Amino acid sequence: MNARREHLFQLGLRHVSLVLFAVVLAAFSLLSPNFLTGPNLLNILVQSSSTAIVAVGMTFVLLTAGVDLSVGAIMFVGAAVAGKMVLGGVPLGLALAAMLGIGLACGTINAFLITRLRLIAFIVTLATLYLGRGFALWLTETRAMNLPASFLALGTDRLLEVPVPVWIMATVLALAHLVLGRTPFGRHIYAVGQDLEGARKAGIRVSAILASVYVISGFCAALGGILALAQLGSVSPTFGTNKEFAAIAAAVLGGTSLFGGRGRVFPGTVLGAVLIQSVENGLVIINANPYLYPLITSAIIFVAVLTDSLRDALLARLRRRKIRVEEAD
Repeated sequence: MNARREHLFQLGLRHVSLVLFAVVLAAFSLLSPNFLTGPNLLNILVQSSSTAIVAVGMTFVLLTAGVDLSVGAIMFVGAAVAGKMVLGGVPLGLALAAMLGIGLACGTINAFLITRLRLIAFIVTLATLYLGRGFALWLTETRAMNLPASFLALGTDRLLEVPVPVWIMATVLALAHLVLGRTPFGRHIYAVGQDLEGARKAGIRVSAILASVYVISGFCAALGGILALAQLGSVSPTFGTNKEFAAIAAAVLGGTSLFGGRGRVFPGTVLGAVLIQSVENGLVIINANPYLYPLITSAIIFVAVLTDSLRDALLARLRRRKIRVEEAD
C-alpha cells in the first residue's frame, strides 16, 4: 500500500502542471461563463506566446543547471532599439532583424563571461539584467514610445484563421522539441546538466554546450520581445520587467528541474506558460483586484519551486533505495 501511495505521489509530482491547469480551468469556468470559450482560449494562447518562447530558451539553460536572469532586459533593449529605428524611418524588417541580432549579441556576452571567465551564471546574468535595463532606460529617456500600426500587424494577422503569434510559438516549440529529443546536441545538454564532470570526461565539449544555451536563450528572449511588442504596440519603461521569473516558473511548472538534466519543452514548458497566462486572463475576466495579480503569480512560482524540490528529493530517495536493494542482492 505504501509503494502504491508513493507511486501515485510521484505521478502527481510529475504531472503537477496538468493538475494545476485542470484546477484553473475548472475554477475560472465556474466563476465566469466567458472564460471557457473558444475565442478566449485562443486569446490565452496568443497572450502566452511571448512567455512560452522566452521560457523555451530558459529551458535550454535550466537543463544545464544554469539560469538566465537577463531575458527581460534583453527584450527591453531590443524593443528600445527597434522602436527608435522604426520611428526614425527604418524599414520594419530591418528593425526586427536588429532585435534578433541584439538577442544573439547579449546571449553571446553572457556565454563569454560564464564559459571563458568562469563567472557564476547567476551573477553574470543579474549584472547584465541591470546593465541592459539601464541602457534601455537611457535610450528611451524613460518615456513610452508608441509604434506605428505596421508593428501591430504581426500580433493581429492570421494564417489559416490562426493568429501569427501562435504559429511562431508552435514553430519554436517544434524545433526545440526536435533538437532536445532527436539530436546529439540535445543529448549533450542533458548530459551536462546531469553530470558536468562526467560529460567532460566522456569527451563532450562542455564549454561549447554551455555557451550555446545562453545564445539560444538570448535569441528566444528577442523573439519573445518581438511578439510582446507586436501585441502591446508601444515600448514602456517597464517592458519585459519580471519576464525572467515568468519564464523560469513556466519551465519549472512544466517539469524542468532547477538542478539540471531533466525537462521537456513540449508539453512541459508550453503548458506552464499557458497555465500562468490562464491565471492572469481569468483574474481579468472576473474583475479581480489588480493587487492580487503579483500575489497569485508569486504563489505559482512558489508551487513550481516546491514541486521541483519535492520531486528531486523523492527521486534521490528512490535511487538510494534501489542501490540498497541491489547491494542486498
